[in-house]
Amino acid sequence: MAGYTLSVAPNDKPLQLLISSFKNLLTPTVTVSESTPAVSQLVLSNADTVAGTNTIVSHLSTLIPAFKEDQYTDLEKAEIAQWLTLTASSPIIEDTLRLLNDELKLRTTILGEKPSIADVVMYARLKDDVAGWTDDQRTGETGYRNIVRWVDFIQNSPVFGLNLPEGEKVKIDPSKVLVYLKPEEAVKEKKKEGAEGEKKVKGRAGAAEKAKEKVVEAKEVVKEEVNKAATAVAGDGKKQQKKEKKEKGPRREAPPKEEPVLSPYQIDLRVGHVLYCTPHPNADSLFVSTIAMGDPADSALVTPPGTLTLPESVLAAHNPLPPVRTVCSGLNGLVPLEAMQNRKVVVVANLKPVTMRGVKSAAMVLAASPVGDDHGKVELVAPPEGAVAGERVYFEGYKGEPEAVLNPKKKIWEAIQPGFSTSEENEVIFDRSKAGWEGDAAKGKAPGEGPVGKLMVEGKGTCRVESLKGATVR
Repeated sequence: MAGYTLSVAPNDKPLQLLISSFKNLLTPTVTVSESTPAVSQLVLSNADTVAGTNTIVSHLSTLIPAFKEDQYTDLEKAEIAQWLTLTASSPIIEDTLRLLNDELKLRTTILGEKPSIADVVMYARLKDDVAGWTDDQRTGETGYRNIVRWVDFIQNSPVFGLNLPEGEKVKIDPSKVLVYLKPEEAVKEKKKEGAEGEKKVKGRAGAAEKAKEKVVEAKEVVKEEVNKAATAVAGDGKKQQKKEKKEKGPRREAPPKEEPVLSPYQIDLRVGHVLYCTPHPNADSLFVSTIAMGDPADSALVTPPGTLTLPESVLAAHNPLPPVRTVCSGLNGLVPLEAMQNRKVVVVANLKPVTMRGVKSAAMVLAASPVGDDHGKVELVAPPEGAVAGERVYFEGYKGEPEAVLNPKKKIWEAIQPGFSTSEENEVIFDRSKAGWEGDAAKGKAPGEGPVGKLMVEGKGTCRVESLKGATVR
């Protein structure tokens, strides 16, 4: 097998642990470079470069006999990939920890009993956090006791044979348990015994109870008949009193609900920087773009760096790599692939994420096309010169705070987007008449400052297309 060249990022603990523990199995196939990029990279035998911990370990695992993928079922492979993705964020979110703790309740390893590369990678990601947990976090009533047990097994088991000095292992005192949980089966048995005992008591008193119930039923029948007679006499008077009370005064009408005001500012439009674009692996009409749009690194919409596969040239050009989202767009065959590389675009950042043929898409790229032509010429909307990724883009006359996420049920996008168009000057505009916001139909719609508002970046100019006039933008 031809050789690989591995460059490990300074903070990539999983790869550092793999190298130190399985160096004899990786050598001479893998050469470890002295360079320390911001994101770990692996140059493959065909000279292609892949980046990110999860992608790299999937290649390296084929060189370690204990983790060769041909010994795993498709379901087990999917489970390995799932846990590698879930634990890629730093810090690992609490929901993931709870899920992992529950999963390990009846398991020795991530897959049950079978060891996998996921155990090693996840151990490296978790061990420092577990070392810093309080006693309550470890073995309190709601503690992560199953994770603690799993960590102790992974770092000491000869099955994995990790090269860890004693001083680097998580110190675990098995005698220091704050809360001992009761076995669930014992609780179930106790409930069962109690139910059976109660049943026996009821059985012994059954005959007496039935006789008593018959007497009570007879008394209730007589009582009910007496009450019916009394009600028949007094019923008309009570009905009349109720009617008079109702007619004392006019009923106060509830104030009408205020209709939410629709406005283009509800759509989170931003400058996006396409760092890299590639055809979708499962859909001929789609592109998959890696786009920086000013998100914080801990945003749930950001693609974890460990799951990205980017060419070395892209990583070198954008070092350190900014937080990015993965975006699918139906532009393959309409826009040349080379025109999608390293360019600025305008994105809709608050549409609800969707999965498109197996790839999660967390935004949308705005493009213009002639009205009524879904397959003809398409031009990307370009922000003004000097705009940077993450800058807000808004329609002139409509400024405000966008929705965090556009609720699909409220059809906000569907009510506003028909007004997106291009002018005779090739500028992108919001045209109220094309959105149908005129006359009585303008009720509940933001007034704006005129019939048309230009799409712009504060202090830098308007957003434009190359040549299309009177085109629809979406």
